Amino acid sequence: MPGTRKLGKPTDQRMAMLRQQVTDLMTYGKITTTVTRAKELKPLADKMITLGKRNTLASRRQALAFMTKEDAVTRVFTILAPIYAERNGGYTRVVRLGARRGDAAEEAIIALVDEDKIAAADAEAEKARKEEERAAKKTKKAE
Repeated sequence: MPGTRKLGKPTDQRMAMLRQQVTDLMTYGKITTTVTRAKELKPLADKMITLGKRNTLASRRQALAFMTKEDAVTRVFTILAPIYAERNGGYTRVVRLGARRGDAAEEAIIALVDEDKIAAADAEAEKARKEEERAAKKTKKAE
């Protein structure tokens, strides 16, 4: 049952760690962590994408209250949610890597599915951002 693992931390520290990991997952697309943490992270990440699919002011505020960076929330609502619009859950995958050197903790990669679509959408968004910057520079020079 998700949400029952203590991860060796008090509740406030555990939630702060999971909030930051969800934010990083939404920002970078995949992160490396322990298997236990990845399993705990999966339902939280799926919930953030589900909030993005609703695309209401209330859902955006809920996502902002949970995630630590506004850029990550914007990425969820503008890039990730449209990609997963037709998908009913299962937005993340956990791939086991093996034991970590040093403490032999079982490591895993948690990643968003449909990486190729996300990469294409990111490239398109970056291209649009650069075009806006060029247009802003031209209008600034004209003044």
